[in-house]
Amino acid sequence: MPWDPEQYELFDVWRRRPAHDLAAALPSLDPKTVVDLGCGGGHLARLLAERWPNADVLGVDNSPAMLKWAEGTASRVRWQRADLRTWRPHWPVDLLISNAALHWLDDHERLFPELLETLAPGGVLAVQMPRNFDAPSHTLLYETAAEGPWAAKLDKALRHKPVHAPQDYYDWLSPLAKRVDIWETEYLQVLNGDVPVLQWTRGTTLVPVLETLAGEELDAFLAAYRGKLEAAYPQHPDGNTLFPFKRLFIVARV
Repeated sequence: MPWDPEQYELFDVWRRRPAHDLAAALPSLDPKTVVDLGCGGGHLARLLAERWPNADVLGVDNSPAMLKWAEGTASRVRWQRADLRTWRPHWPVDLLISNAALHWLDDHERLFPELLETLAPGGVLAVQMPRNFDAPSHTLLYETAAEGPWAAKLDKALRHKPVHAPQDYYDWLSPLAKRVDIWETEYLQVLNGDVPVLQWTRGTTLVPVLETLAGEELDAFLAAYRGKLEAAYPQHPDGNTLFPFKRLFIVARV
C-alpha cells in the first residue's frame, strides 16, 4: 500500500503515545536482540536502541517510503524491508515488539503463536493494535464504500474487523507463555483542523481506498465520507474535535 509518512505524522503526538505506553509496560529485561516488526518511521526502534544501548535493534517494515523516512534520522538501528506476513527472525529474539502494524495481517490465531515461538527463553512479545473498528470513523467508511458505484472495487480492499477480542489472544498465547498481560485503553484524542478525523484516516484506514480509487471517483467518495464524519465528529466551540480511539495491548513472556 502507498504509505505516506508525512500524512501519517500529522498526528504524531497521538500516534506516538501508545508506542510509549507499550514500551513503559515492558517487564524487566536486558535484551541482546530487539526486533520492531512494522517499524514504520522508526520512532519506537530508535527509542528502544537508546534504552538498551548494547542491544542489536532491527526495524522491519514492508513500506519503502516508511523505511526511507526511518533512515533519515541518524541512529544505530538496522533497517530491513520485508513482507510482514512471512518474515520471521532466524535467531532467538529477546524482545519482539510491534506497534500499530499487526492488524494489517490476517490469521492471527496462527501468527501470534508463531511470533511467540521465535523468542529466546525469557523473551517478550509486546504488541499494540488499534481496536476501533466499531467506531463511526470506520463504520461510516464501510457504509460509504458499500453505497456508491465503487462498491465492487472496495469490497475486498477494506478490512472490517481485523483485530479479535482480547480473550482470543489470551487463549492463543497462554498455552505457550509463562505470563500474558492484555488490556485495552481508549484515548480521547483532541484533534484540530478541518474535519481532522478524515485527515487521520487518510494516514491509515483510508490507504486501501486511496490505492483503489482515483480521479473524480475518489473525490466523490471522499466528499461523501467527509459529510458523514462531520456529523459524527462535530467541532466543539473551542475549535477542537474529540476522537475516541481504542487500542489493544498484549505483553507475553515465555
